[in-house]
Amino acid sequence: MLKLSQVKSGLILFFMKEILNFLIKAGKLKEMPRRGWILRGVKEPETIAAHTFRMAIMAWVLCCYKKLNLNKIIKMALIHDLCEVYAGDTTPYDKILPKNKKKLKEIIPKWPRFLKEEKENIFQEKHEKEGKALKKITSELPTALRKEIRNLWFDYENGLTHEGKFVRQLDRVESLLQALEYFKKNKYFSTETFWIQTEELVDDPLLLKFIKTLERSFYRK
Repeated sequence: MLKLSQVKSGLILFFMKEILNFLIKAGKLKEMPRRGWILRGVKEPETIAAHTFRMAIMAWVLCCYKKLNLNKIIKMALIHDLCEVYAGDTTPYDKILPKNKKKLKEIIPKWPRFLKEEKENIFQEKHEKEGKALKKITSELPTALRKEIRNLWFDYENGLTHEGKFVRQLDRVESLLQALEYFKKNKYFSTETFWIQTEELVDDPLLLKFIKTLERSFYRK
């Protein structure tokens, strides 16, 4: 009779080609620049994978000060943008982007305001599009792994657990940090919209303390 470890080992070998294909697809995120930075005219903007890397590091380091499932949080941070391989990187401005470049420069520094119903519709459209993309990229993975990735992503998207809520807010904080780093290089780079979004979405006490540290560090002069 086969032992459980032997069964698992056999399954891994059986799915090795599928796992390789999945990793190759995920690797595309290393070449995909984040669209929000492109819209703001950032030269050589960070990639989606670069954002994911630091977010995972932040999740690990900051989670040490919270009573949360560290293993789950790091996994969630690693896969939270995986769907963008096929869905692309969306921004809050997508519904109002003009074709005229002059108007674009006027819109980007301002945080887009939508009615509650509009926000819900935008979220639902994005959620469905990215959900389909995630199913596509994980479709050939072993069942258990496929389910774990999809469940982690669904938790992150909807903030179902304390871990999901924390990682979702952490995503905003990492983007704020990156915006501040661009601001440090170019004082004309506007960070106002990032502060507004962070204030609207982040209420975790630990992350709020970290944000205060960001503020003191980048605006100390």
